[in-house]
Amino acid sequence: MADVRLGSMVIEDTGTGEAVVMVHGLGGSSNSFQPLMADLGDYRVLRPDLPGAGRSGLRPGLKGLPGLAQAIQDALRVTGVESAHFVGHSMGTILCQYLAASSPKLVRSLTLFGAILEPPVAARQGLKERAAAARKDGMARIADAVCKGSLSAASRAENPVTTAFVRESLMRQDAAGYAHHCEALSTMEPADHGAIRCPTLLIAGDADPVAPVAMGTALKNRIAGARLEVLPNVGHWMMIEAPARSSALLLETLEAAQA
Repeated sequence: MADVRLGSMVIEDTGTGEAVVMVHGLGGSSNSFQPLMADLGDYRVLRPDLPGAGRSGLRPGLKGLPGLAQAIQDALRVTGVESAHFVGHSMGTILCQYLAASSPKLVRSLTLFGAILEPPVAARQGLKERAAAARKDGMARIADAVCKGSLSAASRAENPVTTAFVRESLMRQDAAGYAHHCEALSTMEPADHGAIRCPTLLIAGDADPVAPVAMGTALKNRIAGARLEVLPNVGHWMMIEAPARSSALLLETLEAAQA
């Protein structure tokens, strides 16, 4: 494994073979996909910490979600990746959608965990309020609220390590970077879904209040040929809550896209 640095941005670059780019969500990092890595030995896997998250400092002047998508493209250009399979979680699924619509030659397939669409007005306001809370009070209360509100009851009761992982992921975030990402989500615009032509798998948890099954269904109807898989008793962090099933679905998509 090698760390590639592009300014303040850190990208984990592992293995050889066809490229797989994994894009984490709000409050996540490259480690959000760690449970899936053992099954990706035949691929070159690139996992950026988005600017303002994980080990990557917030880049001055970064403009919303399009700016984050551009940061990913910059990283791939530096690492010599001309096309890749893209895997996203939550906010990262929006970035993957943007890239698949705007740069179809770059994106060979999409596997989207907890895929989200543009938030309604109330959710946009909530994101702005969360950004203000992060800047004022730090990440502790937000981390506890995310654990309670995004993991399934079954995951919290039967596998408390999931709660520990998600809480640690949130607690380790830079509050200013997290706030910036909340604000970026609050002003986001939808991708041009009609321009997405690559094989697309949407993975939803039936107990996910952040990206409910209805949202996955709506996105499936917007992207030609997209497929939706629903995981039982799983919330928003499906790679952590149901790693074996998540990994199997990802490999199916990668193998089908290569075939």
